[in-house]
Amino acid sequence: MRLDRDASILEHIVSYCEQIELTVDRFGDSYDTFQTDAIYRNAAALCILQIGELVGKLTRKEYTVTASLFLNGSEEAYGTVDSEITWEIIKDGIPELKAYCLQVLSDE
Repeated sequence: MRLDRDASILEHIVSYCEQIELTVDRFGDSYDTFQTDAIYRNAAALCILQIGELVGKLTRKEYTVTASLFLNGSEEAYGTVDSEITWEIIKDGIPELKAYCLQVLSDE
């Protein structure tokens, strides 16, 4: 049962990663655009927030620890979104997190 729950959570995380990819495709792969467009920033930040919530629900500690590493820096001061950190997570963390989740799902 736990593995099924974690698999479902990992699938949802992959879905949010894909939503971030679509957001980047829609708005453009430019930090300048990201930094100046609040809708772009908020759309990506909401997905990252959702991913963070899902990571906290994983039952296997190794999944939680590893997935959290990809989101390093996403828990900034309440009510603020640091554009640089969020952009780094989008460009580096999200692709790696998605690949990790897909690998875990394929191994199960």
